Amino acid sequence: MKTLLARTGRLALCLLAGFSLTAWADLPPLSRLLAGGNTLYTAQPGDTLIGIGARFGVSPILVAQQNAIPYPGKGAVRNGQRLRIHHPHIVPNGLDDGVLINIPQRMLFHFNGGRLIASYPVGLGKPSWPTPEGEFRIVSRAKDKTWIVPRSIQEEMRREGRPVLQEVPPGPNNPLGKHWLGLSLWGYGIHGTLAPTSIYQFRSHGCIRLHADNIAELFNAVEVSTPGRLIYQPVLLAVADDGRILLEVHRDIYNKGINPARIVRNLAEAHGLSDRIDWSVADAVVVAQDGVAREVGRAEQNLWNGET
Repeated sequence: MKTLLARTGRLALCLLAGFSLTAWADLPPLSRLLAGGNTLYTAQPGDTLIGIGARFGVSPILVAQQNAIPYPGKGAVRNGQRLRIHHPHIVPNGLDDGVLINIPQRMLFHFNGGRLIASYPVGLGKPSWPTPEGEFRIVSRAKDKTWIVPRSIQEEMRREGRPVLQEVPPGPNNPLGKHWLGLSLWGYGIHGTLAPTSIYQFRSHGCIRLHADNIAELFNAVEVSTPGRLIYQPVLLAVADDGRILLEVHRDIYNKGINPARIVRNLAEAHGLSDRIDWSVADAVVVAQDGVAREVGRAEQNLWNGET
C-alpha cells in the first residue's frame, strides 16, 4: 500500500508538472544507497594513476586532482606514496537479489535479501562492440576455462594482422583469467582479465571484466541460477538516509541520445526535490560527467541535517 501511494503521489506530481505518462515511465528510479567513499591508499611498485583509478572506480584525472599530481603525464606514482581516493557511487535502485551492472557507471553491485553486499568496478564493451542490456541468469561457473575464440574476434585478429587463434588454454595468456561466470545472454560472461588497467574502461568485446581478486570473491558468492540485470543509466539521483541529495553523471558512452540535464530536472520534479537542490552545483555535475557522486542539496538543507 505504501508503495502504491508513493507511486500515485509521484504520478500526480508529474501530471501537475506537465510531464507525459511516457516521460514519467522512462525516468530512472530514485536511489538511496551509496557504495565506496574515501580510502587512503599506499602506492605499490608499478602503480599508475590509471591502474589506481581502475581499482577504485574513478578516472585517473580525478585521482590526480585529489592528490595534486600533475596530469597528463606518465601517470607514475612513487612507491609508498599515500593517496586519498574519493570514490563514492550511487547504487542504482531496482534489484533485491543478484547482480546488477550499470553499463555507463562501469560498476557491478551484488545484492542478497535486499542488502548490498559488494560493489566492484568493471570493464565493459567498447562502443563498437557494446555490452548488451537486459535480464540474465548465471548459467555456468568455471575455473581455468579454455577460451574458445568467437569467429567475430578471429576476424578482428585477421583484420589487425595478429595471429588468428581458435582457442586459448588455461594459463597466464588466457584473457578470461582464472574465473568465469557464464550468462544466459549467449556468448557473454563475467570474468577476470590479463589487463587490469582495462577495468573501469570500455575495451572488451562485450563481456564484463573484473580484477582477479574481485571476480574470485564474486565467484564464491554466487551460484548457478543467480539472477542479474544489465542496465544503461548514466544519470543517478539519490536521497540518502541522512537527507543528503546526491547526483552522479556519466558519459552516454554508447551514444543513445540521453540528455542528462533534462533527466535530472525531471527526476527532481517527479520526486518533489527541485526546491531542495542547488542547481548551480547540479548543473556543474552534469557538465563534468566525472562519474563520482556529488552532494547537490542546498546549503540550508545540509544545515537542517546537522552538517556544516
